Amino acid sequence: MKISFYIQPNAHKTEFAGLHGEVLKIKIKAPPVDGEANDELIQFLSKFFKIARSHLEITSGHKSRTKTVHFDITDDKEKLIRLELKALASV
Repeated sequence: MKISFYIQPNAHKTEFAGLHGEVLKIKIKAPPVDGEANDELIQFLSKFFKIARSHLEITSGHKSRTKTVHFDITDDKEKLIRLELKALASV
């Protein structure tokens, strides 16, 4: 499963922040320097969705605010994550 996110680095804390256009926005505390924001994004998603970091990979947008993340997960876990993302988008 691949999901795109809009990232805002240098935030006060790392958290979901509603929608940015049609994608979820995530505020990232880390700066966009030397991949720090990318690392924190993967760590945040790993903890939030309870997925091993090794099952998450940024597949596009390494130097962009819009990033696509590949989730290497089971179909059951994918269904749960899609429900959680839908709920986050409606807030």
